[in-house]
Amino acid sequence: MRLGVLDIGSNTVHLLVVDAHRGARPVPAYSHKAHLKLTAHLLDGNRLSDECAVSLRRFIVEALQVAEDKGVEDLMAFATSAVRDAVNGDEIIKGIRDETGVAIDVLSGEAESRLTFLAVRRWFGWSSGRLLVLDIGGGSLEIASGLDEEPDAAISLPLGAGRLTHDWFTEDPPPAGEVRRLRKHVRAEIARTVGDVLRIGPPDHAVATSKTFKQLARITGAAPSSEGERVRRALKHSDVTDWAERLAQMSVAERAELPGVSEGRAPQLPAGAIVADATMDLFGLSQLEICPWALREGVILRRLDGLPAERRG
Repeated sequence: MRLGVLDIGSNTVHLLVVDAHRGARPVPAYSHKAHLKLTAHLLDGNRLSDECAVSLRRFIVEALQVAEDKGVEDLMAFATSAVRDAVNGDEIIKGIRDETGVAIDVLSGEAESRLTFLAVRRWFGWSSGRLLVLDIGGGSLEIASGLDEEPDAAISLPLGAGRLTHDWFTEDPPPAGEVRRLRKHVRAEIARTVGDVLRIGPPDHAVATSKTFKQLARITGAAPSSEGERVRRALKHSDVTDWAERLAQMSVAERAELPGVSEGRAPQLPAGAIVADATMDLFGLSQLEICPWALREGVILRRLDGLPAERRG
């Protein structure tokens, strides 16, 4: 069947069309997205601006037409931290439902973490043993660990790269004092979770998803996306530490010229690198393997798991 997944993220709103059935790997068929940067449109009092709400509704109407044109049979829509944490998030979601008929599931941080973990487990399989999965989004950092498809620990922290850039940096490049204060804040927040995660056992395989980790891996020498998703890509902590310092001293224009870094995400990469460095350090990870699947794939897989098995042959 042909599924559509509408992902309302903190940076990007993305419609992904896939061909899939239960027990099979989802195959992407079409992608349509816009960089709305919802986190950057949070006003004082953590309220999404009216302009942002209008842009979001406009994109969803457009995405519905694209989904129809591409033959989508089943459309799933979900939102993450920017909408979840906004004081008017429920109001915006209701307005979209009333206008378009699209029911948007606002995921909790724990649900984000669990669904991302499911996607990573399915990608790497049981031979990976105990997985530790890290995901730096625009609004939050997800951490999950476990031996099965359901993690034993699933945590979400408000340490997304976009959120931190918006809340902590006033200039570009950010002043050294702001960088130090953010680094201290990030490490204190993550340190509170380490004991709870590692208490259930150290990981056999540490994995990262998300654009932040993928861009850092590309900067430090990983294969470009054009070589395909099955190429193994890894990220060393020593490289992240070095680049966390260097990125904070570069302008947005300079960062956007780095391999694999998009113009839209270049502004938040220093904050993302600070979070990546802190997480790897505090969890004692010398290296992370990059997984091409993340939250969207987790949502798709969970939906497929609920379908009846197809008869073949």
